[in-house]
Amino acid sequence: MKKDELHVPRRSALRLAAALGGAAIVGGLFAAESGGGPERALRPSEPPSPAPPAQGPGAAAAPPPRASSYRLQPMTAQAPVARRAAPPVRTRPFLELPAEGRTMVLTFDDGPDPRYTPGVLKTLREHEVRAMFFVCGEMADYNPDLLREMSDDGHVIGNHTWSHPLVPGLAPSSIRRELGRTSDVVEKAVGAPPLWYRAPYGAWNRHSFEIGAELGMEPLAWTVDTLDWTEPGTNTIVRRVLDGAAPGVVVLSHDAGGDRSQSVAALRRYLPRLIDEGYDITVPHR
Repeated sequence: MKKDELHVPRRSALRLAAALGGAAIVGGLFAAESGGGPERALRPSEPPSPAPPAQGPGAAAAPPPRASSYRLQPMTAQAPVARRAAPPVRTRPFLELPAEGRTMVLTFDDGPDPRYTPGVLKTLREHEVRAMFFVCGEMADYNPDLLREMSDDGHVIGNHTWSHPLVPGLAPSSIRRELGRTSDVVEKAVGAPPLWYRAPYGAWNRHSFEIGAELGMEPLAWTVDTLDWTEPGTNTIVRRVLDGAAPGVVVLSHDAGGDRSQSVAALRRYLPRLIDEGYDITVPHR
């Protein structure tokens, strides 16, 4: 989003999202990574109880140095892209990981924003962990360099629609345009379209599940909401993450959509704490 203020009141949107609700259909779609070791596929678990949604330069002539263990080879527009079969049409989004091991996912919505996203990326890089960024197309279109930086560092780029609308109020053609345009921008920047998407405000509907699947994406929600968009203070954000930390948790934060300096500062504090407590910060694997 380019504007700090959302067009739809948060409370009204959340009431609609709560009415839609939904627990995860958890499958073996995630892989944990610990200290740069091999990926470990997680086994399916029982669905969790329902939870209300919250709210380049060219290559040098000499051989390139060995990348850090957490980095992936960057994708380029020239590299062939293997198209995956469309996933099944879900009726509910994934909310968390199967509860196997001390694994967690950190997610950041609404960016990329050149004021805050670089700080998030810097902290993740310092601790050699990957995260997920659910980007809005209109922000991604202005900041393709940040998309490439995310991809180069091995983070997962997800689709958060083009303009952050309340999806259930849109016609199917508009939902397709919101998701399709964003996927196109991501693919143009990093060489592959998103494989995951998240509905703004956590407000999903049948059309969004159908269109998301047609575009090759799985829906991911969250289990811990930092409510950082309310700017509650860095200490409060840190406490919410640490209090909510548990195996399988997916944490929702933001790197755009307003003043996110508290979110950036909080990440610098809670990420090393999570690692010290033995949590593996993971990303989805499909």
